[in-house]
Amino acid sequence: MRTILIIDDEDDIRAILTYNLEKENYRVLNASNGKDGIELAQQHTPDLILLDVMMPEMDGIEVCEFLRADPKTENIIICFLTARGEDYSQIAGLEAGADDYVSKPIKPKVLVSRIKAILRRGDKVSNRTDENKAEDNLIIDRERYCVLRDGVELHLPRKEFELLALLSSKPEKVFSRDFILESVWGASIVVGDRTIDVHVRKLREKIGDGYIKTIKGVGYKFVNIEV
Repeated sequence: MRTILIIDDEDDIRAILTYNLEKENYRVLNASNGKDGIELAQQHTPDLILLDVMMPEMDGIEVCEFLRADPKTENIIICFLTARGEDYSQIAGLEAGADDYVSKPIKPKVLVSRIKAILRRGDKVSNRTDENKAEDNLIIDRERYCVLRDGVELHLPRKEFELLALLSSKPEKVFSRDFILESVWGASIVVGDRTIDVHVRKLREKIGDGYIKTIKGVGYKFVNIEV
């Protein structure tokens, strides 16, 4: 049974989401604030976290950053619940390591469908058992869901890993921005224009600038670096 953790300070939203998710046979955990949510995430390692952005004391961005920095919780799928439509909210969430967004007011049926799609995409990546050795000093291990850089293990957030796995699956192939968005985020997911750019920048910071090349006006490609 899949476990979903809801972190939201609004009692009615937690109640509605819990009811609809339990009808779909999900195990649902609840927290009314960021601190309690972090403790539940560390104790139970849920498959997905629905995280409200705007909460008192410790907001969703801070919670997401904390979870991504903890090896126990860094690979949990995090989906923000936000009433904010500003581009700032999305970019801040991406910077913190969010995987997806759902805007309030929430339509339970739409949310359930979104969750199923997100979990299916995660399963496809996790179930791949081949190991993609892009270069001797960069190893992308799809089975363990991790990347080794010069022998040091890098723990990438799920979307960063999926993006890197996609690009490196066919070195030198140029992937269009639309294809990347559909493959990594899904056709039904609406994200900001800078979504890919933020993830590429963060990947470059971790694996090095030379592996991912920008093809202006088209998209990105992965390049094996000669050592």
